[in-house]
Amino acid sequence: MDLLLDTLTLLMEVKNIPPCSVTRHPSTNFCATKISKRRAIYLTRLSLASRNLARARCWNSSSYIPMCRHRARRCISLIKTTNQMPLTLEGQMTMEKTPSYFVTKRVPSRVKKMNPYVKLIVVVRDPVTRAISDYTQSSSKKPEYLRKSFADLFYINGTNVVNTRWGIVRIGLYARYLDTWLKYFPLSQFIFISGETLIVDPAAEMKRLQDFLGLKVIITEKHFYFNTTKGFPCLMKSETLASPHCLGKNKGRIHPKIDESILDRLTQFYRPFNLKFYQMTGIDFGW
Repeated sequence: MDLLLDTLTLLMEVKNIPPCSVTRHPSTNFCATKISKRRAIYLTRLSLASRNLARARCWNSSSYIPMCRHRARRCISLIKTTNQMPLTLEGQMTMEKTPSYFVTKRVPSRVKKMNPYVKLIVVVRDPVTRAISDYTQSSSKKPEYLRKSFADLFYINGTNVVNTRWGIVRIGLYARYLDTWLKYFPLSQFIFISGETLIVDPAAEMKRLQDFLGLKVIITEKHFYFNTTKGFPCLMKSETLASPHCLGKNKGRIHPKIDESILDRLTQFYRPFNLKFYQMTGIDFGW
């Protein structure tokens, strides 16, 4: 089924900007949607475009507006985004999720300048599964992907050398990206959610998340049911939800058949990076 990976969510108090992972991933949407059903969490639909983050010299905080005087066009969208962030009451948090936060090099330093106390929620999934899911999603949006097989894109010119310049492969190197983030934020400000566990036991991961955020555990097993058509758990109807909620129709795509030899090569390629990621987070995700 189509489950991607990495997403970073920024979670803050006052005029907050929270995270729930860094990269495209249905599990990320699932995580953000479920936690936002709490009255203490406000999920904004704004997205801080990665292309703006990469080009602009300032990040979205009014205190950095003077830096933008000579770069008005580049920075104006970021300033507007900050001004559009919802105001929160005392005890509330605002959550904002953008897929490319985790893998965009310049983002960590800018997030720290904006709010050094932000809580970072990262949803990760087996990078092998994520790569195939990302390829599946890209193929549905970019016809040119259909002209080449996964193997053609994965290997360099028909060799057995992995094409690490291919973004779909590179995004799965979680340890490299986390290493950059840890230069700006302590590990204590992160929580790492397993995309696999989020599907088979969403209540367990949601309890971890609520504990991390210092919230009373309200979302439990009774709030979920498994949708066999989607292949994902859905949120039950409740006092804050008029009807059951499931991921959109573009989630749950069937993956293409990938040769076992390529899957084995992918697994071998990611293994050292996965082991380092386990060491950095203190969590063995079992990939």
